[in-house]
Amino acid sequence: MTKALLVEDDIDLAASLVQSLSIEGYTVEVTNSGEDASFRLLTYPYDVIILDLTLPDKSGLQVLKEFRSTGGSTPIIILTGRDGVSDKALGLDSGADDYLTKPFHLKELSARLRALCRRFSNLRPDKITIGSLQLDTTCKTLSKDGVEIRLMPRDYALMEFLMLHPREVFSSDALLARVWESESDSTDEAIRSAFKRIRKAIGDTDCRVIQNVRKLGYMLTDGGAALGSDT
Repeated sequence: MTKALLVEDDIDLAASLVQSLSIEGYTVEVTNSGEDASFRLLTYPYDVIILDLTLPDKSGLQVLKEFRSTGGSTPIIILTGRDGVSDKALGLDSGADDYLTKPFHLKELSARLRALCRRFSNLRPDKITIGSLQLDTTCKTLSKDGVEIRLMPRDYALMEFLMLHPREVFSSDALLARVWESESDSTDEAIRSAFKRIRKAIGDTDCRVIQNVRKLGYMLTDGGAALGSDT
């Protein structure tokens, strides 16, 4: 699941974007403040940023410049009501990767976001196979031996992240940061509960696919030998 930060002070537009993008599988966090956007970008990880240029306290352009000056590399698409070539050029020259002029169609924003995410995710594969599991990142489906497994959206997002990073160990905090909302009150128990549901769904009764690495976190494998740890 792609984690997006939406910086937009138009409440109605923000609500429409959240609804539309959530249906497409995005986890969307919203702020209408440039100052808050700067704080979030320095504190939490995101996969893509949707940034309005006109904000009440700090301009989106300033947010953009500050983020890039600190080394922030997350792809950014700017939203602007200004259709002048110079305004668009200024945004792109300041570090934006794409732009849309208001008003725009939600389908166009969605297509632009998909293109950005593909470009900045090392060409994320459309399909991933690990052991008997197959993940389709386009259709957002998980299958085992060709049979589709239905998961809750959050559980699917967790599996997608792990299958994109097989045999890498992630702590509970790291998984919460990448999959849950940044200010979520979810705890380690949310992670344990999610993995319990996923293991049941994929038939991982001996915890060899999703392995607990003692004192370090969780790792997805092809179902080979376990590393020996508490489950």
